[in-house]
Amino acid sequence: MTANEQAVAEVLAEYGAALNASDTNAVMLLYAEDGVFMPPYSASAVGAVVVRKAYDAVFKAIKLTVKFNVAEIVEMNPDWVFARTNSAGTTLNHATGATSAEANQELFIFRKDRGGKFKIARYSFSTTNPQGI
Repeated sequence: MTANEQAVAEVLAEYGAALNASDTNAVMLLYAEDGVFMPPYSASAVGAVVVRKAYDAVFKAIKLTVKFNVAEIVEMNPDWVFARTNSAGTTLNHATGATSAEANQELFIFRKDRGGKFKIARYSFSTTNPQGI
């Protein structure tokens, strides 16, 4: 791995920890100010204010316990890196108390900020669990 790819791997580990902790503040430290969160079945959340609201809503609705597995991290140039991951674990629905299997495939695009740190510029995911299972 290049140094930039390793830096992104570290951000991915921090992101997984923030999700499992239901910690919007920790998530936001990892996003670019103009970052975009693109969850399935929802409109894209564009910019820090809207991304924060989206994560607040997610964490209010569910508790995630997931592990990310990195499939690939590719440096496109010194300021841009993409990562493809898979995650699996469980989701606790706060409204019902039900726990269900969670599995997704994810695509992250990272951009280096002015301070030299990689931030999530774009993030999209889709389930790999067939509906009804």
